[in-house]
Amino acid sequence: MSFIPIILMIAIFYFLLIRPTQKREKERKKMIEALQKGDKVLTSGGIYGVVVNIKAEENIVVLKIADGAKVEFARSAVQAKV
Repeated sequence: MSFIPIILMIAIFYFLLIRPTQKREKERKKMIEALQKGDKVLTSGGIYGVVVNIKAEENIVVLKIADGAKVEFARSAVQAKV
């Protein structure tokens, strides 16, 4: 009987902390795979840019951050579409 509260605590942690985090990460990976040229994105470093090119074999995204300024980022550095 003393194991029931421990099992309940583990279940609560799973449904309140672990499962939502896994779901968010799964959605983020799906978003990264669906990136296309022209998408406005935000990187993990806080830089906004427009996708100019995607090098799929190298997992690199080229972003235009200003006129004439293009920067290469790892695909995983993209946090969100804007």
